Amino acid sequence: MRLATWNVNSIRSRLDRVVGWLDQADIDVLALQETKCRDDQFPAERFEAAGYEVAHVGFSQWNGVAIASRIGLDEVEIAFPGQPGFDKDAETSLLAAPVVEARAIGATCGGVRVWSLYVPNGRTLTDPHYAYKLEWLAALRDTGARWLAEDPAAQIALVGDWNIAPTDADVWSPEFFRGRTHVSQPERDAFNAIAAAGFTDVMRPFAPGPGVYTYWDYTQLRFPRKEGMRIDFILASPALAARTTDATVDREQRKGKAPSDHAPVVAEFADR
Repeated sequence: MRLATWNVNSIRSRLDRVVGWLDQADIDVLALQETKCRDDQFPAERFEAAGYEVAHVGFSQWNGVAIASRIGLDEVEIAFPGQPGFDKDAETSLLAAPVVEARAIGATCGGVRVWSLYVPNGRTLTDPHYAYKLEWLAALRDTGARWLAEDPAAQIALVGDWNIAPTDADVWSPEFFRGRTHVSQPERDAFNAIAAAGFTDVMRPFAPGPGVYTYWDYTQLRFPRKEGMRIDFILASPALAARTTDATVDREQRKGKAPSDHAPVVAEFADR
């Protein structure tokens, strides 16, 4: 099984690139983030024509996650249990209800429970979105730990754009990012707590870094200057992690005309 995750930064803008890459890279399951469209705008027919079933959730031009699979797409679930919402009007209204955003979708593909996740950005260390990010990650940790407690042999993949660089080796300049989101200790602690719950970063053994990045900002020529961040991950449950045979970043997909600012992460798992 070849599983990939890719923040495409608008599926409608990258559709030809993404569908072409699926065939080129021989991908069985692709988790997408930042599709930036409503469900009725998602180009499912292009994926279906290529032999993939698709599940998507998107409410507006923001966020949006999807899973495309050619090996089955069963038990689709929007939002993980306990996923918190974000009250964007919290500072001006005590009556506003938190909105559960389009940031998580799960499906069983070839016997593996795949979750496509778009972790909140955090914005700044003092922004309400930062507290929301930590709450969101804590809820995911609790839910993931419960899944493994209920079934230690579960085949689960938590994949996507985590908006966290877990170590200094995962950013081009620790000094540049000092005092910013993505590298703060609470964020790193939240990421490590999910690892402690039993989920393994399957790519780290194959590409320990430094200099192995998945995201390069569009500004300041970050990509040609190799000034990136590693913030996209495939975290696998113990039973699934044990099947890992390879994992890599397809850096070539950050090149060319109108690329996403992220590159896809691909992991390969042996048959059971």
